[in-house]
Amino acid sequence: MSSRLLRRPRTVAAAGALTLVLAACSSTSSTSAPPAPTSTGAGVGLVGSPLQVPDALADGPFDEPREVQAPAGWSVSLWARVDEARLAAWTPDDRLLVSRPDEGDVVLLTPGDGEPVSSTLLSGLNQPHGLAFAGSTLYVAQSDRVDAYPYADGAVGEPEPVADGLPDAKSDDLRGAYAHALKSVTVDDDGAVYVSVGSTGNVSEEDRSADPERATVLRVPPGGGEPAVFARGVRNGTGLSVGPDGAVWTAVNNRDNIAYPYDRAHDGDGGSDQGEVLDDYVADHPLEPLARLTEGRDLGWPYCNPDPDAEPGVAGSPLVYADRPFVRDVETNADGSRLDCDALAPVEQGMGAHSAPLGLAFATDLPGPLGDGALVGVHGSWNRQPPRPPEVAFFPWRDGGLGDQQTLLGGFQDEDGDRWGRPVMAVQGPDGAVYVTDDDAGAVYRMEPPAS
Repeated sequence: MSSRLLRRPRTVAAAGALTLVLAACSSTSSTSAPPAPTSTGAGVGLVGSPLQVPDALADGPFDEPREVQAPAGWSVSLWARVDEARLAAWTPDDRLLVSRPDEGDVVLLTPGDGEPVSSTLLSGLNQPHGLAFAGSTLYVAQSDRVDAYPYADGAVGEPEPVADGLPDAKSDDLRGAYAHALKSVTVDDDGAVYVSVGSTGNVSEEDRSADPERATVLRVPPGGGEPAVFARGVRNGTGLSVGPDGAVWTAVNNRDNIAYPYDRAHDGDGGSDQGEVLDDYVADHPLEPLARLTEGRDLGWPYCNPDPDAEPGVAGSPLVYADRPFVRDVETNADGSRLDCDALAPVEQGMGAHSAPLGLAFATDLPGPLGDGALVGVHGSWNRQPPRPPEVAFFPWRDGGLGDQQTLLGGFQDEDGDRWGRPVMAVQGPDGAVYVTDDDAGAVYRMEPPAS
């Protein structure tokens, strides 16, 4: 493969938590109902809560009162202003790093009395996005490479390359045509490095035969070495993190404008709608996977799509997001010759179509009924009607897997679909609070749980 993997520092040990990537996916619908809910679980009992905004941070969109939806007893405040804030990771000395791909830098936020002190940790990078720690080593995923930096006392040393030659818009064969260039990175308990490589576009079959293969998660062995495809058919694995089970999990932005795959009527006119792009079908299909990756796993794209319908292909079917099977994509795999969809392992969990999940991180011992679980920054749909609202979603860790989605933080979208914020990632801080980045509002929020 043309992507070159270089030696990693052998001092790296335990895995750091996660990070993610961009490129929101969505779709259209002709309906004009209230905003479609994202959560599929029973939830944790959200209440309206005024967002606490320090006077010094009260520029737009915080120049007027904002209300969020959060669990009863939690308080939510505007903690910092960071333009284009994307993915985040806590340092070993309890500072928060935030990536800014558009600015080419990584911001360091040092907590103090009142507002954190903001400084630039790294600059001049090529779309830095994913951030992960393993011990005192910081991994930064740029659009075309991953580097490892020794970290101490709010500063980094010289980088050591981990992987380079990763595909991005500057790659010769892509000539600027790359919709999902941002990369995510995580490190497992053994020190192996994982990096997401998104697809070129919505449906770009050539990605599966490219060198290096795109729409994948690559794995770099502990201590360094040649990268290899760990999982494929991952259209845009924006969320990437190691779970409590030691496995790598991914939250995926799935495809748009899926054609109706069944040889039957869906719109009620009696004729077959197979192969037609129907707004009301596209609005809820395919689901956005939240999947446990194993070596060699295939998540199907672009030949197989995970289906949330309890009654496959039936208009108005109840939507189910746990343990969902795949159906053939009628445009790319109508006869099943490209990939056997029935042979693919069901998707462990999922979100509503076009939710656009970005950051993925795992939290422990959240108060009340929450406990351990996954935090997902749901960016919300970009052109679905009604829009899928942005939120911070929580998936409880139960019996070695993830339970149904619940909203942990919402309220960013009005009834008419207008938004004042879009969460990207949520990470648990060393103080037990949850910190949320928002690239639309240029903000970092702090969710403080009730005192135990």
